[in-house]
Amino acid sequence: MKIHFIGIGGIGISGLAQYMHFKGHEVSGSDISDTSITKKLRALGIRVTIPHCSSAIDSQDLVIHSAIIRPDNPEVVEAKAKGIEVLARREALLQILDTSKVYSVAGAHGKSTTTAILAAIMSGSAIIGAESKAFGSNVRYTQETDVMLFEADESDGSFINSNPHCAIVINAEPEHMEYYDYNYELFYDSYKTFINSAGCRVLNAEDKFLSTLVDEIDAKWLYPSKDITNIEFILINDEPHTRFTLKNLGSFDVWGFGRHIALDAALAILAANEAMDIEEIRENLLTFKGIKKRFDIVGSEKGSVIIDDYGHHPTEIKATFESVKEYAHLKGFDKITAIWQPHKYSRTIDNLEEFIKCFEGAEELIILPVWSAGEAAQDINFKEKFKRYNLTMADTIHRANNTITVIKDKEILKTLDEGLIIGFGAGDITYQIRGTA
Repeated sequence: MKIHFIGIGGIGISGLAQYMHFKGHEVSGSDISDTSITKKLRALGIRVTIPHCSSAIDSQDLVIHSAIIRPDNPEVVEAKAKGIEVLARREALLQILDTSKVYSVAGAHGKSTTTAILAAIMSGSAIIGAESKAFGSNVRYTQETDVMLFEADESDGSFINSNPHCAIVINAEPEHMEYYDYNYELFYDSYKTFINSAGCRVLNAEDKFLSTLVDEIDAKWLYPSKDITNIEFILINDEPHTRFTLKNLGSFDVWGFGRHIALDAALAILAANEAMDIEEIRENLLTFKGIKKRFDIVGSEKGSVIIDDYGHHPTEIKATFESVKEYAHLKGFDKITAIWQPHKYSRTIDNLEEFIKCFEGAEELIILPVWSAGEAAQDINFKEKFKRYNLTMADTIHRANNTITVIKDKEILKTLDEGLIIGFGAGDITYQIRGTA
Protein backbone atom coordinates (compact mmCIF):
# COMPACT_ATOMS: atom_id res chain seq x y z
CA MET A 1 0.00 0.00 0.00
CA LYS A 2 0.89 3.66 -0.30
CA ILE A 3 0.35 5.14 3.17
CA HIS A 4 0.64 8.79 4.23
CA PHE A 5 1.06 9.78 7.89
CA ILE A 6 0.01 13.28 8.98
CA GLY A 7 1.99 14.34 12.06
CA ILE A 8 4.80 11.93 11.21
CA GLY A 9 7.25 13.87 13.40
CA GLY A 10 5.51 12.68 16.56
CA ILE A 11 7.13 9.74 18.31
CA GLY A 12 3.99 7.58 18.16
CA ILE A 13 3.12 8.19 14.51
CA SER A 14 6.77 7.93 13.46
CA GLY A 15 6.91 4.49 15.06
CA LEU A 16 3.95 3.26 13.03
CA ALA A 17 5.37 4.86 9.87
CA GLN A 18 8.74 3.14 10.30
CA TYR A 19 7.11 -0.19 11.03
CA MET A 20 4.96 -0.04 7.89
CA HIS A 21 8.01 1.07 5.88
CA PHE A 22 9.98 -1.93 7.12
CA LYS A 23 7.04 -4.19 6.19
CA GLY A 24 7.42 -3.04 2.58
CA HIS A 25 4.75 -0.40 2.19
CA GLU A 26 5.44 2.89 0.41
CA VAL A 27 5.32 5.44 3.21
CA SER A 28 5.20 9.23 3.15
CA GLY A 29 4.31 11.83 5.75
CA SER A 30 4.14 15.45 6.80
CA ASP A 31 4.47 17.68 9.83
CA ILE A 32 4.51 21.34 10.75
CA SER A 33 8.31 21.56 11.12
CA ASP A 34 11.49 19.56 10.70
CA THR A 35 12.84 17.72 13.72
CA SER A 36 15.47 15.07 14.41
CA ILE A 37 12.71 12.50 13.87
CA THR A 38 11.73 13.76 10.41
CA LYS A 39 15.40 13.87 9.41
CA LYS A 40 15.83 10.26 10.52
CA LEU A 41 12.75 9.23 8.55
CA ARG A 42 14.14 10.85 5.42
CA ALA A 43 17.40 8.96 5.94
CA LEU A 44 15.34 5.76 5.81
CA GLY A 45 13.95 6.78 2.44
CA ILE A 46 10.58 8.04 3.66
CA ARG A 47 9.32 11.17 1.87
CA VAL A 48 8.46 13.88 4.43
CA THR A 49 6.93 17.23 3.47
CA ILE A 50 6.96 20.37 5.63
CA PRO A 51 4.49 21.90 6.47
CA HIS A 52 1.08 20.26 5.99
CA CYS A 53 -0.04 20.90 2.42
CA SER A 54 -2.75 19.49 0.17
CA SER A 55 -0.16 18.77 -2.53
CA ALA A 56 1.31 16.02 -0.30
CA ILE A 57 -1.79 13.97 -1.09
CA ASP A 58 -1.66 12.39 -4.53
CA SER A 59 -2.30 8.70 -5.11
CA GLN A 60 -2.09 7.21 -1.60
CA ASP A 61 -4.29 4.28 -0.61
CA LEU A 62 -4.56 5.30 3.04
CA VAL A 63 -3.99 8.39 5.18
CA ILE A 64 -3.33 8.03 8.93
CA HIS A 65 -3.19 11.02 11.25
CA SER A 66 -2.25 11.69 14.87
CA ALA A 67 -4.89 12.53 17.46
CA ILE A 68 -4.22 16.28 17.42
CA ILE A 69 -4.84 16.69 13.67
CA ARG A 70 -8.07 18.63 13.06
CA PRO A 71 -10.71 17.76 10.42
CA ASP A 72 -9.90 20.97 8.53
CA ASN A 73 -6.25 19.99 8.04
CA PRO A 74 -5.57 20.58 4.31
CA GLU A 75 -4.27 17.05 3.82
CA VAL A 76 -7.30 15.48 5.50
CA VAL A 77 -9.61 17.63 3.37
CA GLU A 78 -7.72 16.74 0.16
CA ALA A 79 -7.65 13.01 0.95
CA LYS A 80 -11.40 12.91 1.58
CA ALA A 81 -12.03 14.90 -1.60
CA LYS A 82 -10.07 12.28 -3.54
CA GLY A 83 -11.92 9.41 -1.88
CA ILE A 84 -8.85 8.18 0.02
CA GLU A 85 -9.53 6.41 3.31
CA VAL A 86 -8.58 8.58 6.31
CA LEU A 87 -8.02 7.02 9.73
CA ALA A 88 -6.97 8.40 13.09
CA ARG A 89 -4.06 6.51 14.67
CA ARG A 90 -6.52 4.87 17.06
CA GLU A 91 -8.51 3.38 14.18
CA ALA A 92 -5.44 2.46 12.15
CA LEU A 93 -4.04 0.24 14.91
CA LEU A 94 -6.82 -2.26 14.23
CA GLN A 95 -5.31 -2.85 10.78
CA ILE A 96 -1.62 -2.46 11.61
CA LEU A 97 -1.53 -4.87 14.58
CA ASP A 98 -4.28 -7.29 13.60
CA THR A 99 -1.99 -10.24 12.76
CA SER A 100 0.59 -9.73 15.52
CA LYS A 101 0.96 -11.41 18.90
CA VAL A 102 1.05 -8.14 20.82
CA TYR A 103 2.53 -7.62 24.26
CA SER A 104 0.83 -4.30 24.92
CA VAL A 105 2.13 -2.02 27.70
CA ALA A 106 -0.17 0.66 29.15
CA GLY A 107 -0.19 3.14 32.01
CA ALA A 108 0.11 6.83 32.77
CA HIS A 109 3.86 6.57 33.18
CA GLY A 110 6.59 3.96 32.86
CA LYS A 111 5.31 2.64 29.51
CA SER A 112 8.40 3.41 27.45
CA THR A 113 10.82 1.97 29.98
CA THR A 114 8.77 -1.21 30.50
CA THR A 115 8.34 -1.75 26.75
CA ALA A 116 12.06 -1.20 26.14
CA ILE A 117 12.93 -3.67 28.92
CA LEU A 118 10.54 -6.17 27.36
CA ALA A 119 12.24 -5.60 23.99
CA ALA A 120 15.61 -6.35 25.61
CA ILE A 121 14.27 -9.59 27.06
CA MET A 122 12.16 -10.90 24.16
CA SER A 123 12.69 -11.36 20.45
CA GLY A 124 10.19 -9.70 18.15
CA SER A 125 9.30 -6.41 16.53
CA ALA A 126 8.90 -3.41 18.81
CA ILE A 127 7.29 0.02 18.67
CA ILE A 128 8.21 2.19 21.65
CA GLY A 129 7.38 5.78 22.56
CA ALA A 130 11.08 6.53 23.08
CA GLU A 131 14.40 5.50 21.61
CA SER A 132 15.90 2.36 23.10
CA LYS A 133 19.63 2.80 23.52
CA ALA A 134 20.10 -0.94 22.95
CA PHE A 135 19.12 -0.66 19.26
CA GLY A 136 19.26 3.10 18.72
CA SER A 137 15.65 3.55 17.63
CA ASN A 138 12.05 3.49 18.82
CA VAL A 139 11.29 0.74 16.28
CA ARG A 140 12.69 -2.74 15.77
CA TYR A 141 11.45 -4.95 12.96
CA THR A 142 11.86 -8.67 12.45
CA GLN A 143 10.10 -11.22 10.27
CA GLU A 144 11.30 -14.15 12.39
CA THR A 145 8.33 -14.03 14.75
CA ASP A 146 4.87 -12.48 14.91
CA VAL A 147 5.57 -11.10 18.40
CA MET A 148 5.09 -7.34 18.74
CA LEU A 149 6.27 -5.46 21.84
CA PHE A 150 4.11 -2.36 21.79
CA GLU A 151 3.79 0.78 23.89
CA ALA A 152 0.05 1.39 24.02
CA ASP A 153 -1.33 4.89 24.48
CA GLU A 154 -4.33 5.82 26.60
CA SER A 155 -4.17 9.51 25.66
CA ASP A 156 -6.56 8.99 22.73
CA GLY A 157 -8.02 5.65 23.80
CA SER A 158 -5.98 3.87 21.14
CA PHE A 159 -4.65 1.24 23.57
CA ILE A 160 -8.04 -0.48 23.30
CA ASN A 161 -7.30 -1.18 19.62
CA SER A 162 -3.79 -2.59 20.13
CA ASN A 163 -4.93 -6.23 19.83
CA PRO A 164 -3.24 -7.31 23.08
CA HIS A 165 -2.26 -10.94 23.49
CA CYS A 166 -0.77 -9.83 26.82
CA ALA A 167 -1.96 -6.66 28.58
CA ILE A 168 0.70 -5.18 30.88
CA VAL A 169 -0.55 -2.30 33.03
CA ILE A 170 1.88 -0.41 35.24
CA ASN A 171 -0.66 2.00 36.68
CA ALA A 172 -3.98 3.59 35.80
CA GLU A 173 -3.53 7.09 37.18
CA PRO A 174 -5.90 9.64 35.59
CA GLU A 175 -4.04 11.41 32.80
CA HIS A 176 -5.10 13.02 29.52
CA MET A 177 -8.51 13.48 31.09
CA GLU A 178 -9.43 16.12 28.51
CA TYR A 179 -9.82 13.26 25.98
CA TYR A 180 -12.27 11.52 28.33
CA ASP A 181 -14.18 14.76 29.02
CA TYR A 182 -13.03 14.42 32.65
CA ASN A 183 -15.34 11.44 32.97
CA TYR A 184 -13.51 9.10 35.36
CA GLU A 185 -15.92 6.23 34.82
CA LEU A 186 -15.25 6.36 31.08
CA PHE A 187 -11.51 6.52 31.73
CA TYR A 188 -11.44 3.47 34.01
CA ASP A 189 -13.85 1.54 31.79
CA SER A 190 -11.35 1.99 28.95
CA TYR A 191 -8.70 0.31 31.06
CA LYS A 192 -11.11 -2.53 31.86
CA THR A 193 -11.84 -3.00 28.17
CA PHE A 194 -8.13 -3.09 27.37
CA ILE A 195 -7.37 -5.62 30.13
CA ASN A 196 -10.34 -7.85 29.35
CA SER A 197 -9.41 -8.04 25.66
CA ALA A 198 -6.16 -9.89 26.47
CA GLY A 199 -5.73 -13.54 27.35
CA CYS A 200 -2.55 -12.85 29.35
CA ARG A 201 -2.58 -10.06 31.94
CA VAL A 202 0.24 -8.70 34.10
CA LEU A 203 -0.92 -5.88 36.37
CA ASN A 204 0.48 -3.82 39.21
CA ALA A 205 -2.16 -4.53 41.85
CA GLU A 206 -0.85 -1.82 44.16
CA ASP A 207 -2.28 0.79 41.84
CA LYS A 208 -5.42 2.21 43.46
CA PHE A 209 -7.73 1.32 40.58
CA LEU A 210 -6.10 -1.94 39.51
CA SER A 211 -6.38 -3.21 43.08
CA THR A 212 -10.18 -3.09 42.72
CA LEU A 213 -10.02 -5.67 39.92
CA VAL A 214 -8.41 -8.44 41.99
CA ASP A 215 -11.66 -10.38 42.37
CA GLU A 216 -12.83 -9.69 38.81
CA ILE A 217 -9.94 -10.56 36.53
CA ASP A 218 -7.58 -13.52 36.30
CA ALA A 219 -4.10 -12.04 36.06
CA LYS A 220 -0.48 -12.36 37.13
CA TRP A 221 -0.80 -9.83 39.92
CA LEU A 222 2.26 -8.07 41.26
CA TYR A 223 2.50 -6.49 44.68
CA PRO A 224 5.85 -4.66 44.80
CA SER A 225 5.83 -4.35 48.60
CA LYS A 226 5.94 -8.13 49.00
CA ASP A 227 6.86 -9.56 45.57
CA ILE A 228 9.83 -7.23 44.98
CA THR A 229 12.35 -7.38 47.84
CA ASN A 230 16.02 -6.74 48.61
CA ILE A 231 16.19 -3.63 46.43
CA GLU A 232 19.62 -2.01 46.26
CA PHE A 233 21.19 0.59 44.02
CA ILE A 234 24.62 -0.19 42.63
CA LEU A 235 27.07 1.07 40.04
CA ILE A 236 28.19 -1.44 37.41
CA ASN A 237 31.01 0.02 35.28
CA ASP A 238 29.98 3.39 36.78
CA GLU A 239 26.49 2.96 35.31
CA PRO A 240 23.39 3.04 37.56
CA HIS A 241 21.69 -0.32 38.19
CA THR A 242 18.94 -1.56 40.45
CA ARG A 243 19.28 -5.06 41.94
CA PHE A 244 16.17 -6.76 43.32
CA THR A 245 14.64 -10.12 44.14
CA LEU A 246 11.32 -11.02 42.47
CA LYS A 247 9.04 -13.54 44.17
CA ASN A 248 10.86 -16.91 44.19
CA LEU A 249 12.56 -16.25 40.84
CA GLY A 250 15.85 -15.00 42.26
CA SER A 251 17.84 -11.80 41.84
CA PHE A 252 17.85 -9.50 38.79
CA ASP A 253 19.97 -6.51 37.75
CA VAL A 254 18.43 -3.81 35.55
CA TRP A 255 19.89 -0.55 34.21
CA GLY A 256 18.62 2.53 36.05
CA PHE A 257 17.91 3.58 39.60
CA GLY A 258 14.72 3.36 41.60
CA ARG A 259 11.90 1.26 42.93
CA HIS A 260 9.90 2.22 39.86
CA ILE A 261 12.64 0.67 37.66
CA ALA A 262 12.37 -2.55 39.67
CA LEU A 263 8.60 -2.51 39.13
CA ASP A 264 8.90 -1.87 35.38
CA ALA A 265 11.42 -4.71 35.06
CA ALA A 266 9.31 -7.07 37.19
CA LEU A 267 6.25 -6.54 34.99
CA ALA A 268 8.34 -7.23 31.87
CA ILE A 269 9.88 -10.34 33.47
CA LEU A 270 6.49 -11.80 34.40
CA ALA A 271 5.06 -11.09 30.94
CA ALA A 272 8.04 -12.69 29.21
CA ASN A 273 7.99 -15.67 31.57
CA GLU A 274 4.78 -16.80 29.88
CA ALA A 275 6.91 -17.83 26.87
CA MET A 276 10.54 -17.86 28.07
CA ASP A 277 12.79 -19.58 30.58
CA ILE A 278 13.60 -17.42 33.60
CA GLU A 279 17.37 -17.85 33.23
CA GLU A 280 17.25 -16.58 29.66
CA ILE A 281 15.18 -13.63 30.88
CA ARG A 282 17.71 -12.88 33.64
CA GLU A 283 20.58 -12.87 31.11
CA ASN A 284 18.75 -10.85 28.44
CA LEU A 285 17.71 -8.22 30.99
CA LEU A 286 21.36 -7.19 31.27
CA THR A 287 21.25 -5.96 27.65
CA PHE A 288 18.82 -3.18 28.57
CA LYS A 289 20.75 0.10 28.57
CA GLY A 290 17.94 2.55 29.23
CA ILE A 291 15.99 4.74 26.84
CA LYS A 292 16.82 8.12 25.46
CA LYS A 293 15.47 10.95 27.59
CA ARG A 294 14.83 8.74 30.66
CA PHE A 295 17.53 9.27 33.29
CA ASP A 296 19.71 9.82 30.23
CA ILE A 297 23.25 10.78 31.29
CA VAL A 298 24.18 13.24 28.54
CA GLY A 299 27.29 14.76 30.14
CA SER A 300 29.77 13.58 32.71
CA GLU A 301 32.99 15.07 34.01
CA LYS A 302 34.80 14.70 37.30
CA GLY A 303 32.85 17.43 39.07
CA SER A 304 29.48 17.25 37.36
CA VAL A 305 26.89 15.06 35.66
CA ILE A 306 24.10 16.30 33.37
CA ILE A 307 20.94 14.18 33.03
CA ASP A 308 18.01 14.57 30.63
CA ASP A 309 14.69 13.09 31.76
CA TYR A 310 11.40 13.07 29.87
CA GLY A 311 9.37 13.07 33.09
CA HIS A 312 6.40 15.43 32.76
CA HIS A 313 3.88 13.94 35.21
CA PRO A 314 4.40 14.53 38.96
CA THR A 315 4.53 10.83 39.79
CA GLU A 316 7.26 10.33 37.17
CA ILE A 317 9.28 13.31 38.31
CA LYS A 318 9.03 12.41 41.98
CA ALA A 319 10.15 8.81 41.36
CA THR A 320 13.04 9.90 39.15
CA PHE A 321 14.11 12.57 41.61
CA GLU A 322 14.39 9.96 44.36
CA SER A 323 16.69 8.04 42.00
CA VAL A 324 18.66 11.22 41.34
CA LYS A 325 19.34 11.62 45.05
CA GLU A 326 20.58 8.02 45.28
CA TYR A 327 22.83 8.51 42.26
CA ALA A 328 24.21 11.80 43.57
CA HIS A 329 25.03 10.09 46.87
CA LEU A 330 26.88 7.22 45.16
CA LYS A 331 28.76 9.68 42.94
CA GLY A 332 29.69 11.87 45.92
CA PHE A 333 27.82 15.01 44.78
CA ASP A 334 26.42 17.38 47.39
CA LYS A 335 24.54 19.68 45.00
CA ILE A 336 21.50 18.84 42.86
CA THR A 337 20.05 21.40 40.44
CA ALA A 338 16.67 20.65 38.84
CA ILE A 339 15.55 22.37 35.64
CA TRP A 340 11.86 21.93 34.83
CA GLN A 341 9.97 22.80 31.66
CA PRO A 342 6.26 22.27 32.50
CA HIS A 343 4.46 20.39 29.72
CA LYS A 344 0.98 21.63 28.78
CA TYR A 345 -1.00 24.17 30.78
CA SER A 346 -3.83 21.71 31.42
CA ARG A 347 -1.52 19.06 32.94
CA THR A 348 0.35 21.63 35.02
CA ILE A 349 -2.83 23.19 36.44
CA ASP A 350 -4.56 19.84 37.04
CA ASN A 351 -1.55 18.52 38.99
CA LEU A 352 -0.04 21.72 40.37
CA GLU A 353 -0.09 20.76 44.06
CA GLU A 354 1.68 17.48 43.28
CA PHE A 355 4.25 19.21 41.08
CA ILE A 356 5.09 21.50 43.99
CA LYS A 357 6.17 18.45 46.04
CA CYS A 358 8.33 16.89 43.31
CA PHE A 359 11.62 18.67 43.78
CA GLU A 360 12.29 18.27 47.50
CA GLY A 361 16.05 17.91 47.96
CA ALA A 362 17.06 20.17 45.08
CA GLU A 363 19.50 22.88 46.10
CA GLU A 364 18.12 24.96 43.27
CA LEU A 365 15.07 24.77 41.00
CA ILE A 366 15.01 26.50 37.62
CA ILE A 367 11.62 26.74 35.86
CA LEU A 368 11.39 27.41 32.12
CA PRO A 369 8.26 28.64 30.29
CA VAL A 370 5.45 26.12 29.84
CA TRP A 371 5.73 24.03 26.69
CA SER A 372 2.17 24.55 25.50
CA ALA A 373 1.90 21.64 23.02
CA GLY A 374 -0.62 23.76 21.14
CA GLU A 375 -2.75 24.75 24.14
CA ALA A 376 -3.84 28.34 24.81
CA ALA A 377 -1.73 30.06 27.45
CA GLN A 378 -3.07 30.29 31.01
CA ASP A 379 -1.75 32.27 33.96
CA ILE A 380 0.19 30.23 36.55
CA ASN A 381 2.00 32.05 39.35
CA PHE A 382 5.09 29.84 39.56
CA LYS A 383 6.98 32.34 41.75
CA GLU A 384 4.32 32.17 44.43
CA LYS A 385 3.53 28.47 44.14
CA PHE A 386 7.16 27.32 44.23
CA LYS A 387 8.50 29.90 46.69
CA ARG A 388 9.61 27.14 49.09
CA TYR A 389 12.50 26.43 46.70
CA ASN A 390 15.63 28.34 45.81
CA LEU A 391 13.87 29.34 42.60
CA THR A 392 15.05 30.89 39.35
CA MET A 393 12.61 31.71 36.55
CA ALA A 394 14.35 31.59 33.17
CA ASP A 395 13.54 31.76 29.47
CA THR A 396 16.00 29.18 28.21
CA ILE A 397 19.20 27.31 28.93
CA HIS A 398 22.24 26.83 26.72
CA ARG A 399 24.62 23.87 26.93
CA ALA A 400 28.28 24.01 25.94
CA ASN A 401 30.56 21.14 26.94
CA ASN A 402 29.56 20.30 30.51
CA THR A 403 28.44 23.83 31.40
CA ILE A 404 24.86 25.10 31.27
CA THR A 405 24.10 28.82 30.94
CA VAL A 406 20.76 30.06 32.31
CA ILE A 407 19.23 32.93 30.33
CA LYS A 408 16.40 35.39 31.07
CA ASP A 409 15.44 38.33 28.84
CA LYS A 410 18.54 37.55 26.73
CA GLU A 411 20.75 38.13 29.78
CA ILE A 412 22.89 35.47 31.42
CA LEU A 413 21.64 34.85 34.95
CA LYS A 414 24.15 32.17 35.98
CA THR A 415 26.18 29.19 34.84
CA LEU A 416 25.91 25.64 36.16
CA ASP A 417 29.01 23.46 36.06
CA GLU A 418 29.11 21.41 39.25
CA GLY A 419 27.15 18.71 40.99
CA LEU A 420 24.24 16.83 39.48
CA ILE A 421 22.11 18.80 37.01
CA ILE A 422 18.88 17.26 35.74
CA GLY A 423 16.32 18.58 33.29
CA PHE A 424 12.69 17.43 33.32
CA GLY A 425 10.13 17.85 30.53
CA ALA A 426 8.65 16.53 27.31
CA GLY A 427 9.17 19.70 25.27
CA ASP A 428 12.31 21.13 23.70
CA ILE A 429 14.24 21.11 26.98
CA THR A 430 15.80 17.86 25.76
CA TYR A 431 17.49 19.77 22.92
CA GLN A 432 18.47 22.66 25.17
CA ILE A 433 20.12 20.43 27.78
CA ARG A 434 21.91 18.39 25.10
CA GLY A 435 23.25 21.52 23.40
CA THR A 436 21.43 20.78 20.14
CA ALA A 437 18.71 23.47 20.38
